[in-house]
Amino acid sequence: MEITPQCVVSLTWTLKDGLGEVLDVLEEPVEFLLGGSDLLPKIEEALQGHEPGATLDLNLEPQDAFGDFDDQKLFLEPRSLFPEGLEEGMVFEGHALPQGVSAKLPPETLYTVSDIYPEHVVLDGNHPLAGVGLRLHLKVEAVREAAEDELRAGTAGTGFFRVQPAAPGGSLLH
Repeated sequence: MEITPQCVVSLTWTLKDGLGEVLDVLEEPVEFLLGGSDLLPKIEEALQGHEPGATLDLNLEPQDAFGDFDDQKLFLEPRSLFPEGLEEGMVFEGHALPQGVSAKLPPETLYTVSDIYPEHVVLDGNHPLAGVGLRLHLKVEAVREAAEDELRAGTAGTGFFRVQPAAPGGSLLH
């Protein structure tokens, strides 16, 4: 079956940054809905018309991936509001930030603790890959028609990069 909008594609990949450093390897196939919210638009566009077994090499500039780094998404908050054991790299969901943080922090954003100072904490609301050019080697493992529930939900259950709150050193990808 050829890849068309509104189908489910099963992919494996190797993701590198612009300098060639490996960021993620997906060895076991994962399903993504085309025409939903699972994949970046440039990836969906590149997959169109391909069949199982196809391999693609994509170079995505930041504006085609997770956008440019925005220093307006950096927030300085009092250290006293955060729990003991706070570490750089910890991730907080905006709606679950400690009571007393600035009302300017959008609640639908994930914030990474980027720096900790004695009196302040820097929260970064940028995607972890904002400002990074991506090099992606994809392999199409399978293609199938999307189920009605997948079409209604707009997803096959996996986003391209589902950012998960993780302990320092933990994986943030898929």
